[in-house]
Amino acid sequence: MSEVENKEENIVKKTCRELGITQKELAEMIGVSRVTINDWANHKTPIPQWGDNLIYYLQETIKLRQFKKSIQELLMSDSQKILSL
Repeated sequence: MSEVENKEENIVKKTCRELGITQKELAEMIGVSRVTINDWANHKTPIPQWGDNLIYYLQETIKLRQFKKSIQELLMSDSQKILSL
């Protein structure tokens, strides 16, 4: 198995682990069957470019939401400090 194939094999599992979701939930999020996700995860079939793109954009969307939440918490914390002055 080449390095590229290994990368494709792991992106599904890595995404599920990082997002704390199941393969079934990932399948529902990107509009494919659980079997398709499982096949991609176990390299039974290669991930098509559109699937790879969807997984990438899903990861980026989650990261942006987490970043937004962190910024909001920071702003709330700073607001409370200012109010306590």
